[in-house]
Amino acid sequence: MSWRALPKVELHLHLEGAAPPAFIKGLAREKSIDISRIFDDRGGYVRGDFDWFLKAYDAACTVLRGPEDYRRLMAAVLEQSAGQGVVHTELFLSPDFCGGGDLSAWRDYVDAMADAAETAERDLGITARGIVTCLRHLGPEAAKPIARCAAETAGGFVTGFGLAGDEMMHRPGDFGWAFDCAREAGLGLTAHAGEWGGPDMVRETVDLLGCSRIGHGINAVGDHALCDHLIEKGVTLEVCPVSNLVLGAVRDWKSHPIEILRDRGVRVTVSTDDPPWFGTSMSHEYDMLERHFGWEEERLRRANDVAAGAAFCDEDTRAQILKKLEAA
Repeated sequence: MSWRALPKVELHLHLEGAAPPAFIKGLAREKSIDISRIFDDRGGYVRGDFDWFLKAYDAACTVLRGPEDYRRLMAAVLEQSAGQGVVHTELFLSPDFCGGGDLSAWRDYVDAMADAAETAERDLGITARGIVTCLRHLGPEAAKPIARCAAETAGGFVTGFGLAGDEMMHRPGDFGWAFDCAREAGLGLTAHAGEWGGPDMVRETVDLLGCSRIGHGINAVGDHALCDHLIEKGVTLEVCPVSNLVLGAVRDWKSHPIEILRDRGVRVTVSTDDPPWFGTSMSHEYDMLERHFGWEEERLRRANDVAAGAAFCDEDTRAQILKKLEAA
């Protein structure tokens, strides 16, 4: 079987960031909202530096104004992922965008997204789980109601808690209360670290927040002792190679450390982050890994096995995912 037909597991996907441009443009038209500046002449998203990306991302989210919009968004994103051969995906969801952190409103959004996920599982064979995510640049206090939203809706569709946003603002330990709250609710823990910040950010995220997964984490490569620590702790990196290049976290493909990390024994997986913003897809990520690092079918299968093992899901779901991977 060609690797292009392999079933895939994706652990690092931002729901709003995965929205097809045509979907966002259609909602803007329905609501008479002018966000034309974020689209290029070909109908895609305009690319820019990280600051531009955050501003344009926020602009795109202004057209998402209620649970029904998020039901439709979830359906569109899961259809897109299933079309790439993804059999399990985990999506970062932000109550800041879904009800402003109000628990009652958040429950309505979760119900809508979970309903779309159930439909996609039945019709497309893809399972999806939600990782409730606070935004780092809003600060530790703003993370507390988000953690409460996560804890109160834990179970079923909501299985994880995470930290995203501007990595260079605040230290990981500042968010200890929020992560303690999520941990007590039985949620899996992940956080963006080591994409822009140094190895110290990764170490603090693992040791102070207790995360079993790290979003990106590529700058751990500069610290051999840290890599050994990640291996000993069983921490998995959610690596998004094309995103790292487009945003300038690495200079070029030759500079990307995914192969070095894998060779050292660090658990690495492959994801797309915000695919339409970076002109990528799971198949494109695989293409690039084959072209630049010679990743053949065996290595890609290994990355998917690692992702399945690190997924924030119950053991019955994990067994189903592994069965799909093994059957291919």
